[in-house]
Amino acid sequence: MAEGDSLEGDSLHGSSLYGAHTSLQFNNTRNLLDVVDSLRSHGISRYIDLPEIIVCGEQSSGKSSVLEAVSGVRFPSKDNLCTRFATELILRRGPVAPIKIRIVPGSQEERSEYEKDKLLNFNVSVSANDLQLGEIIESAKDAMGINDSTKVFSSDILRVELSGPEQPHLTLVDLPGLFQAGSRSQSDADSDTVKSLVLSYMRSPRSIILAVVSAKNDFNNQSITRYSREIDPKGVRTLGLITKPDTLDKGSDSERFYIELAQNKEVKFSLGWHVLRNRDYATRDSSSQERNHTEAQFFSSGVWRSLHTSHVGIHSLKPRLSKILKDHILAQLPDVVTQIQDGIRECSERLDVLGASRATAQEQRRYLLHVSHSFTSLVKAAIDGLYSDPFFGDASTTEGYQKRLRAVLQNQLTDFAKVIRTKGHKHVIVDEFGMLMLSRQISRSDYISKVKTLLERSRGRELPGTFDPLIIGQLFQEQCEPWAALVNNHMEKIVRAAYSVVRTALSHVSDHSTLVGLLRRFINDRFQILATELRDKVKEILRPHDTGHPITYNHYLTENVQKAQGKRRMREIKKSLGQVLGADYTDHGVVNIDINVNTLINTLVNKTEADMNNYASSTATDFMEAYYKVALKKVIDDFSVLAVEACLIQKLPTLFCPEDVLDINDATVAALASEDEEASAERAQCNEKLKVLEDGLKVLQDVQEYSLGFKEPATLQSVITGSAGLGGEDSKQLSTTDIDSENAIVERILESVP
Repeated sequence: MAEGDSLEGDSLHGSSLYGAHTSLQFNNTRNLLDVVDSLRSHGISRYIDLPEIIVCGEQSSGKSSVLEAVSGVRFPSKDNLCTRFATELILRRGPVAPIKIRIVPGSQEERSEYEKDKLLNFNVSVSANDLQLGEIIESAKDAMGINDSTKVFSSDILRVELSGPEQPHLTLVDLPGLFQAGSRSQSDADSDTVKSLVLSYMRSPRSIILAVVSAKNDFNNQSITRYSREIDPKGVRTLGLITKPDTLDKGSDSERFYIELAQNKEVKFSLGWHVLRNRDYATRDSSSQERNHTEAQFFSSGVWRSLHTSHVGIHSLKPRLSKILKDHILAQLPDVVTQIQDGIRECSERLDVLGASRATAQEQRRYLLHVSHSFTSLVKAAIDGLYSDPFFGDASTTEGYQKRLRAVLQNQLTDFAKVIRTKGHKHVIVDEFGMLMLSRQISRSDYISKVKTLLERSRGRELPGTFDPLIIGQLFQEQCEPWAALVNNHMEKIVRAAYSVVRTALSHVSDHSTLVGLLRRFINDRFQILATELRDKVKEILRPHDTGHPITYNHYLTENVQKAQGKRRMREIKKSLGQVLGADYTDHGVVNIDINVNTLINTLVNKTEADMNNYASSTATDFMEAYYKVALKKVIDDFSVLAVEACLIQKLPTLFCPEDVLDINDATVAALASEDEEASAERAQCNEKLKVLEDGLKVLQDVQEYSLGFKEPATLQSVITGSAGLGGEDSKQLSTTDIDSENAIVERILESVP
């Protein structure tokens, strides 16, 4: 039995398990192709590439004869520019029905209402006997607005639907033939146009390329396989098709070359090669049966007998193409569904930004109210750290992070606190035994000497051993000198981050013209006022530390002084004890040592500071360092809370609120919200695309409403996976003798359906 025979006559009730299996496979294939064709008929291919087989090749390569052999319909014999558009050929097995021909609109084009009506009303229903495809093509050209002067090509698609008992379940897209040199009827510019069209179809990753090569011409002069290998270098989605093998001289090098080509030796494609024998000029009027019989005789003799029967002839090409297309759809349909859903979401988001039509003053004011409400909500969410809105995107990206204002603030202020703690003091005072590592470091003894000189030159009426309290303020002001630069640096970073979020949020909820108008009238001036208030508040926070007298009632001040002095006394006592005892016993715990108590007392007493000015300088240094720690904590919190939060961040939602929209007059509303032609056109395009995608998604959802030829209704997932109607426990291997009923046969077949 030939490969294609079982596809014609076997049914579920036949005795052949293979035939029943194939019948069910054909039901499955038909419904899969119907789903994709329905998507294409809704115009979804204008936005999303769909799985399809495209027929492409050079002019006079035999493309028309291939389509004629597959469908049984006579196509125009010369593949020239009379077809300046793609033709979609839909073949389905079923009862004989009239051939339906219509136009599927391509990408949006500028057309008059008359041209649009001609396009939408182009519907032809004719029997196969009365079909004059050449005349229909000319009528289609007229409906598409194609002429020889202003428009030589259209992105519209001519759709031809055929049904009959001998037809395969198959959909092909026929493309105009490539040609290299222009002539009187077709120019060099036309050649470039056709090439651009064909390559655009070939580049689609969801296209199966049926590359037609004529054995009558030198292989190297046919560009289609070169384009195929450039676009599909691994050949995973290319099937080569050799036509006119009967024109080769028997035993010639050319014949041997094309035999090896058909064996996938010369140019390798994962899908391999196929060979067809076309009608020649003498048999151009022969019937399909006569053509098929002549072809079968040709491949059963001579060197062509060496090729596998599944790779030659029309009888095996039909099921081969059907299987390739079905497998391709199964592999691509999940991604198509995802892409449709993504497209619907993107269109919806963009339409939310564009809003409704804004032709009247009422519509314009309503649009501004929507913008203000959405803007305020987004800014509040950014401030509160609630990032659930799609506006905030992916936090792992720089763009997504910059929109998360609370996260940016937390990180900026944490970094500010760290920087000012480590770099905020002018001098790093270390003990004498410490190592000087930084240029800012100074030993305590040197710093005390510096303070002592300052005390001496600032002496008032204070008693020896005491100091003027104002000296602490003078020392502190010098120590906190870097604060202003550090605070201002982080303040400007926060101002830029806040403005970025404000502008980005407003851009997200309004179109460009409204964005520019709102920035100019409301946002920029108000934001500058907030930024000025912030800078003034920062100056106010820093002013007491720059010029005022140190003031604090925080007990932390005296605790720090006492701790610092206690640590120094402890070091001095340990040092004195070591001198008396002859060693450091602090790590020994309890020890028994003979000691002269008077000597110990005298040693400890003699450590009293004799230089009262030195004592006063040391004490002043202790108070300055303690006050610096208290003031540092305060300036960190005041900058974060009283300045950044209170003066800037919490006021951002007021930059443009709904009350502003109610207070402005109609002229201002029109200036801010009137819609330009570009926005109006974009809304129309988005609405059109959204409808097409939603209709396409509904087609896929409706898959759940009908069966794929199995006992249970199919789900979308079953269509995608090819598992419709499969049983769970029926995967065990059974022999045909174990099958006792028709239902058992069905279950066994279903388990084998891929």
